Amino acid sequence: MTSALTLDALKAQVGSGDVDTVLMCFVDMQGRLMGKRFHAHHFIEGGWGETHCCNYLLATDLEMATPDGYASTSWKAGYGDYVMKPDLATLRPVPWLEGTVLVLCDVLDHDTHAPVPHSPRAVLKRQLARLADMGYDAVMATELEFYLFEKSFDEIRKTGFRDLEPISDYNEDYHIFQTTKEEHVLRPVRNHLYAAGIPVEGTKGEAGCGQEELNIKYAAALDTADYHTIAKHAIKEVAWQQGRAATFLPKWHHKHSGSSAHIHQTLWQGGAPAFFDESDALGMSTLMKHYLAGLLAYAPDCTYFLAPYINSYKRFQKGTFAPTRTVWSVDNRTAGFRLCAAGTKAVRVENRIGGSDVNPYLAIAAQLAAGIKGIEERLELTPPAEGDTYHGETGLIPQNLRDARDALQGSAMLREAMGDDVVDHYAHAAQIEIEDFARVVTDYEIARGFERA
Repeated sequence: MTSALTLDALKAQVGSGDVDTVLMCFVDMQGRLMGKRFHAHHFIEGGWGETHCCNYLLATDLEMATPDGYASTSWKAGYGDYVMKPDLATLRPVPWLEGTVLVLCDVLDHDTHAPVPHSPRAVLKRQLARLADMGYDAVMATELEFYLFEKSFDEIRKTGFRDLEPISDYNEDYHIFQTTKEEHVLRPVRNHLYAAGIPVEGTKGEAGCGQEELNIKYAAALDTADYHTIAKHAIKEVAWQQGRAATFLPKWHHKHSGSSAHIHQTLWQGGAPAFFDESDALGMSTLMKHYLAGLLAYAPDCTYFLAPYINSYKRFQKGTFAPTRTVWSVDNRTAGFRLCAAGTKAVRVENRIGGSDVNPYLAIAAQLAAGIKGIEERLELTPPAEGDTYHGETGLIPQNLRDARDALQGSAMLREAMGDDVVDHYAHAAQIEIEDFARVVTDYEIARGFERA
């Protein structure tokens, strides 16, 4: 595997003419890569130190509008600059783009050079610092699901996003023949990401028509979020290069399976898994039980960071492999939290609530905040649920974005862990999504009521 580049190695590649472009990127609220393309010579001659961007980019929506109400920036404040500070440890080739490398940046205040607290990377780093103070490291992995479509983004857009045709027309879960037909997209995705230093394990067909899953090996939590973000970006670009479209919308059609982003999580201490206890019947240490109890107790508080849009909540339907209840179970895919690899050193918890639209930095940070609180409060873990948990009697996952917004806004745990400014910032983002959707007349309303109402 190609490792991440060093600055000296990049200088040599620029000198030889192999590299001419550097993508300087940061991660926005929605989990997308934003930034600039630098000529490589400018980057190695000093551009690697920092650059700047408008601060509206961390106070916007999916359409990149400039909604009112954010405390961090506004028209009244004049929309000033942030500093983009490259994290040179993330410097890596972008093999699917000719002569190009990429580096991820932290976002800093223009005047103080302090981290911008609501920047997704900063939100996650804050929780990792808390965990480090307790003597632990977080090791995570995300599974990333998405759909491939026959036509390109531009062709689909020109049709008004109607008559969408997935790249296959039958369930391709683990299906080798059907996924062979999709290798013109997925083979370069795997190989390019691996060459970029991202430890790809593989891809597989999922339960929907044209639905895919990418798996990346577990890593330190910040690396996992970086890998997830770059991979998602790469999938879109490679699909575009092949004349296809890839969507990470959690529920693109009510008759088709939703797409998730499951989060596997464990803590390590001194290079060894801290969640494992060989004397326990399931291999769960006391630490793991407290951590998982925290995930369960504070699941409503964290749901916004796992389901940030109106569409996110369309996944949560009975009998769809997407959970509806905040319970845990042993190797049971109907539960919101699944215990995996019970009785082994690989024992871990899988959060199955998150959709493919998550910002991985925020989702992982929220999980860590809840788990840390469970450890601090020494919360007792309830017995695992059994059987079909869709028909259980325990608490439901928040049913819509408004309920999740309210839980986020009222969360004393997240306010303590992340800060009032961060919670208020993202609660306001949720409110903007709610208000924007409320203004729209949907096809469903017209078809249902145009004649019959």
